[in-house]
Amino acid sequence: MDVLVLMDEPAFVGCLLQCRIIGIIEGEQGKKKERERNDRIVAIEMDNHSFADMTHVDDLGKQFVNELEEFVVNYHDLSGKNYRILGAKGPREAERRIREGMRTFKKK
Repeated sequence: MDVLVLMDEPAFVGCLLQCRIIGIIEGEQGKKKERERNDRIVAIEMDNHSFADMTHVDDLGKQFVNELEEFVVNYHDLSGKNYRILGAKGPREAERRIREGMRTFKKK
């Protein structure tokens, strides 16, 4: 499960951060017949000052959410993958998807 963490300071791959979930960017990747869901959780690092008052992805503003969505699309384009945005939803949906992912993982 991928998480886009918004924070004041840079971090490195593999570091452990305390975050609060504010939403999910829903998307799918692959060719038409082989599409699979590949959502991105959006979270705020707990000690962050710039986004301290944000509790829902909509609090970021439409333009900022569009930029996050474009980042995800461009990230996949660089690796030669097709990615399509389905929409952005709030923390309840993100938490539901996390629980769903955990159940799926436990079955494997």
